[in-house]
Amino acid sequence: MGRNALRKIREGFLMNKAELARKGGVSPQTIGRIAHGNPCRMETQRKIILALGYKLSDKNQVFPEH
Repeated sequence: MGRNALRKIREGFLMNKAELARKGGVSPQTIGRIAHGNPCRMETQRKIILALGYKLSDKNQVFPEH
């Protein structure tokens, strides 16, 4: 999916940035930065993966470039 995998997945769930941020315990700005291809900490990735309902073993589906 490339750099915008997170955005595509989030939109596929009909979830806006604020909702994903709330579920993941991160800021909407963090979600926006990640969706634009900026790196994030492993802990942040973990929170987002779980908030989307994925297993941690599915990390490459959400964060393919990492």
